Amino acid sequence: MSAALTLATPDHLAALLALVERFHGEEGITSTADSRQAGVAPLLDGIPHGAAYLIGPPRAPIGYIIVCFGWSVEFGGMEGFVDELYIRPGVRGRGVATEVLMALPRALGAAGLKALHLEVSAQNDTAQRLYKRAAFQMRDGYHLMTRML
Repeated sequence: MSAALTLATPDHLAALLALVERFHGEEGITSTADSRQAGVAPLLDGIPHGAAYLIGPPRAPIGYIIVCFGWSVEFGGMEGFVDELYIRPGVRGRGVATEVLMALPRALGAAGLKALHLEVSAQNDTAQRLYKRAAFQMRDGYHLMTRML
């Protein structure tokens, strides 16, 4: 199974939105077609705040990963946050997500990214093992906190 990454463009919007809808459904994330469109379309139009990548063949992707960008004084430059990572259920467990989480950070690091973060449920042992295999670590003394606006 190939974890080839393709930077998503407006031509990929329908395929990506279908995958996002499936992911949100599986994870119990409340979203609407309009909110998904509003969240994804600007990334495909070249907004500098993030990028969406299709995983696998662009005509029939097996998943996607979305990375959003910010700035960190602590890390001395641009940082990224894996906002969403989804692999279709039928191809999970074949190393695709591990391959993506090894390759994409190398490419982003070569482009100047200083750190890449992600959020994982404390109850999702499978995802935690995946992220550890890909060299992500819990930061001692830190927890992600959110204020909804």
